Amino acid sequence: MNRLLIRPGAIGDCILSFPALEYQKADYTEVWIPSALAPLVQFADTVRPLAACGIDLLGVGDLEVPAPLRERLARFDEIVSWYGFKRPEFRAALEDINPRCVFHAALPDGRVHAVDFFARQVGAPDGLCPRLRFSPVSIRREAVVIHPFSGGRAKNWPLDRFRGLADGLAEQMPCAVEWIAGPEEQLEGALRFESLRDLAEHVSGARLYIGNDSGITHLAAASGVSTLALFGPTEPEIWAPRGENVTVLREEPLENLPVRVVLSAASRLLGSSP
Repeated sequence: MNRLLIRPGAIGDCILSFPALEYQKADYTEVWIPSALAPLVQFADTVRPLAACGIDLLGVGDLEVPAPLRERLARFDEIVSWYGFKRPEFRAALEDINPRCVFHAALPDGRVHAVDFFARQVGAPDGLCPRLRFSPVSIRREAVVIHPFSGGRAKNWPLDRFRGLADGLAEQMPCAVEWIAGPEEQLEGALRFESLRDLAEHVSGARLYIGNDSGITHLAAASGVSTLALFGPTEPEIWAPRGENVTVLREEPLENLPVRVVLSAASRLLGSSP
């Protein structure tokens, strides 16, 4: 069985679907996914950046599908796509090339947790966790990693609260605080990484990660590090990071979450972590 899995989406959405993707591993498995996430897909035989595949050409007016793309799509025994679920013209174009297609919604509906929603789409059991597998960390750092950003302003705990939290941690614990940020996030002195895999490997060696409801928080949870996730308007029952070492604090609006509450939770987690 040769199977192609096509998965668009933001960092967190894709990571939540990783168990469903891996459940469909076949004799040969190829994954097309956003380029930033490609280094995180560890189970596939081939991983290709979605933007470089040309899949966006399907079903667009009278555009002719390039022969190499048509030939590549035709050779799979099955194509499972979360791309184009709501685009009948795309689905028709893909099925014209390869009729052995299955299409799934790329975002959950209803009240079920996103990981279980994606798992049920492919017949996988509930309760799975996204897991990134790295070589064992030889030296764990006495460090707390903080990423104070997200994709939406309402999901961000104010930066001055994070700074107050960092000051409190410095007073209570012999841990260094490491701030991290993405390429377009403004934070002086923050660590930045070339790839999400490099970031995940770095975070996995810390004692604790603290962040908002963001893709990087899902990445941290999947790396296995103890994770403290701060939620505001988003429902944790659906969107919380899934993992054995995840703690969620929620307050709506998020700016009303007191520093002392987060500091207390962080101190408790640091006290219980190895």
